[in-house]
Amino acid sequence: MRPLRRVLIVATVVVVLLCAAGVAGVAWMFNSTTVSTAGKIDFVRALPVPPLAPSTVDAQGRRVFDLRAQAGRHDFGDRAADTWGFNGAYLGPTLRATRGEQVLVNFRNGLDEQTTVHWHGMRLPARMDGGPHQMVAAGATWSPTWKLDQPASTLWYHPHPHGETAAHVYRGLAGMFLVDDPATSAPALPHRYGVDDVPVIVQDKRFNGDGNLNEGAPMFSGVGVLGDTIVVNGATAPYLDVTSERVRLRVLNASNSRVFDFGFADDREFALVGTDGGLLDRPHRMTRVMLSPGERAEIVVDVRPGERPVLRSFPPDMGADAWQERFNGGEDTFDVLQLRAADRLEERPELPATLVDTPRLDPGGAAETRRLTFAGTRINGDAMDMDRIDATVTKGTTEVWEVRSQEALQHNFHIHDVQFQVLDVDGRQPPPHLSGWKDTLYLYPNRTFRIIARFADHADPNTPYMYHCHILFHEDEGMMGQFVVVEPGQRAGTPGGGHEHGG
Repeated sequence: MRPLRRVLIVATVVVVLLCAAGVAGVAWMFNSTTVSTAGKIDFVRALPVPPLAPSTVDAQGRRVFDLRAQAGRHDFGDRAADTWGFNGAYLGPTLRATRGEQVLVNFRNGLDEQTTVHWHGMRLPARMDGGPHQMVAAGATWSPTWKLDQPASTLWYHPHPHGETAAHVYRGLAGMFLVDDPATSAPALPHRYGVDDVPVIVQDKRFNGDGNLNEGAPMFSGVGVLGDTIVVNGATAPYLDVTSERVRLRVLNASNSRVFDFGFADDREFALVGTDGGLLDRPHRMTRVMLSPGERAEIVVDVRPGERPVLRSFPPDMGADAWQERFNGGEDTFDVLQLRAADRLEERPELPATLVDTPRLDPGGAAETRRLTFAGTRINGDAMDMDRIDATVTKGTTEVWEVRSQEALQHNFHIHDVQFQVLDVDGRQPPPHLSGWKDTLYLYPNRTFRIIARFADHADPNTPYMYHCHILFHEDEGMMGQFVVVEPGQRAGTPGGGHEHGG
């Protein structure tokens, strides 16, 4: 019996030690996952400003742009990596056009696999939208054309292939699309592109030991890839030379999954003047603005001669539990961009008290109320099906959608074709950053967001638009649905599995 007793004692000790080691390992991992670069970045690279894409006007009066997706090798400043880009190795030029113009984009797919180009935030016909039903084969050209008809706004473009969006965006395929409209702009705002009106495309990246991009998700991540290095307009540790006392930053969260809470390291106020779909009714003085993937914010910052304020992302309050916050970026802090004010600054006018008039949509006139529940990688319990129409909307009608996440894991909501207004959040008035036109919305867990949109422009019973989570890993895993807009009395058709443009 004694040998058996010794064996049992030894086995018990081993089990206890293994359990203790396991607990210690989990505790170490839990405590070591938080990332902070606050005060640690030496800003040594001038911020690259994406060039404005050249364009021509053809015989039909259309403004014509040329884009080419291609593979390349990009220098981030402290390392080089194999990447993808539009008209270059990484990211793409800024497309800019004016409301009322007919736009034509000749997109050439120079990759060795199919992809798409989706015009995020744009109101346009479904067959021009660039979603998963408009695949472009390797070596092929697709030439969507549409009339710009929406307020002045900061939009962007990126691929949207079903099941592959995360990889294509992460490798670098993204760019801004600016819509100009004198009737819905404010001349007193800084507006000189690249001087005092600057695009700020923020992404997080992870790199392998050889310097190339790491597309893997960290352990315990429920949102896919999360980077520990911030790149802005494709550069690490960037600074922006500021020559006027007021600068406008068009901030885009172009990351796959990370949520940022932007402010300044010295807690200075800035003016939030615009969001996804255009300018707000008035400037809102703030110290933080949280952006989930796909969201945009236009902020105006005051600087004094010679100072160097730092744009920082503070730990975002995502409304999740401690586990989800820790392993999905909720406790991370990043220094993003340094502003370097010149010793002498050009004087600029004060911001106006009002910016634009935002007509409010009336829920009393809504033709339909729809309810969407987000959980796991499903919407209303269903995974994306390219052959299934999830909603049929009648052209010319207004609808209210009630959108809710039922779990602590972060989700957001993006809809194609329309800009919406947030009516309320759990019955309460939305905060200032949700008071204007939106196309992407962070879904705080277990809160109901009532949004309203008018589907006024385009009808096509056979070609759907998408709505989905813009956490790209979730989108690729099936957290997406599709809807068609039909003429009054018309029924939805059959979308099929997607049409590939070849030749």
